[in-house]
Amino acid sequence: MAAIPVSDANAPDMKALVEELTSIVGAENIRSYGELSEPWQQAIAQAVTPGTQISGVAYPGTSAELAEVVRRADEHRWGILPCGNGSKLGWGGLGSKINLLVSTQRLNRLIEHAVGDLTVTAEAGMRFADLQTCLAKAGQFLAIDPAYPETATLGGIVATSDAGSLRQRYGGVRDMLLGLSLVRADGAIAKAGGRVVKNVAGYDLMKLMTGSYGTLGILSQVTFRLYPLQVDSQTVILTGEATAIAQATQTLLHSALTPTALDVLSASTVTSLQIGKGMGLVTRFQSMASSVKVQVERVLELGQMLGLSSNLYTDTDEKQLWQQLAAPTLDTSEPIVCKIGIRPAEAIATLAQTEAITSQTARGLIHASSGLGKLYLDSQATSPDVLIELRALSQANGGFLSVLEAPIAVKQEFEVWGYAGSGLDLMRRLKHQFDPKNLLSPHRFVGGI
Repeated sequence: MAAIPVSDANAPDMKALVEELTSIVGAENIRSYGELSEPWQQAIAQAVTPGTQISGVAYPGTSAELAEVVRRADEHRWGILPCGNGSKLGWGGLGSKINLLVSTQRLNRLIEHAVGDLTVTAEAGMRFADLQTCLAKAGQFLAIDPAYPETATLGGIVATSDAGSLRQRYGGVRDMLLGLSLVRADGAIAKAGGRVVKNVAGYDLMKLMTGSYGTLGILSQVTFRLYPLQVDSQTVILTGEATAIAQATQTLLHSALTPTALDVLSASTVTSLQIGKGMGLVTRFQSMASSVKVQVERVLELGQMLGLSSNLYTDTDEKQLWQQLAAPTLDTSEPIVCKIGIRPAEAIATLAQTEAITSQTARGLIHASSGLGKLYLDSQATSPDVLIELRALSQANGGFLSVLEAPIAVKQEFEVWGYAGSGLDLMRRLKHQFDPKNLLSPHRFVGGI
């Protein structure tokens, strides 16, 4: 394999790196940057500063191999960029001084499915879609609705804390996670939690790892709580004037109904779906068919009472709808995807003001009960000044705005995290304690961590 030039003068020689790691994972599980497919090279390019090129990629097949690869990296001070399938590799800041990509793709085995306990343990590189297929055979599922469900790995979902709309009924990733195993920056293996729902040992470590973007350790194994598969599923979207949508939202939040998803949609999102005019409220029910029927009827009655238009989705149409909501199609090849968090009561006003700031080009979805959501922007029509204004809007409404995906030029001009809280010193101390040499995803997280 030919050596790949890198911007870091202390980067390892490719030949030496390959020789050292081959003895651990085998020659067939080492790749040079030049041997990677174009999609992989593009994903890496979105995660590192321009000019940085990864010397090599390692694919360990066991936790022991992963631990030894990390131990060697610690010994030689190689910066590591951890990933699974790379579907969210571009999320977060631009890393620097990174020499080695470590993928958990081959760590993809189902360890234990305790059907009676409603828990599952699997390796971190297992794809979410593959796990759901296995669980469905026993009439169970993992109640998470992540981005890129066909390619996303379990470790990547935990590392980015990517729960989706199902958090309305089931909570976030932290609520699903019962235990984990991870490889520390020095190559040691650590464990937290257990395989039963009532075990809370190590809970703090699990909270730390959730949403840490690979900066504190590399997950090798995870244990989740599960839920029974629901018999029926239907979705209602109400559309119309913002004041009526706001009233419908509050009515449903304070009602006895039990939606699995309750999301507010911007007017541009409604328009793109070609389902009506004005803002939208999407409500999903999943339960026994009789229960779903009654709850859907009550939402339709509420919409009629408030003068809102309604659309009902079932079966294939419903599945396609949620795919569209999870991955909106924009008129650009390089969208900007932002994660926002605001006070839930400000969701309607925030989306309306967002559309005014972006001249109706932003598409947005906010989870009604948590105030978390995403904005999808056209990079050609969104200047750094617009992003600054949107961040100020989110902060004024008690929240934040972070850029997940964006062209490199945008990430260079705009601080992607924009964290303004008081916890940065604590986060830096935690980073130093877990990774004193700053080798795991360096400079990709909040405050350049």
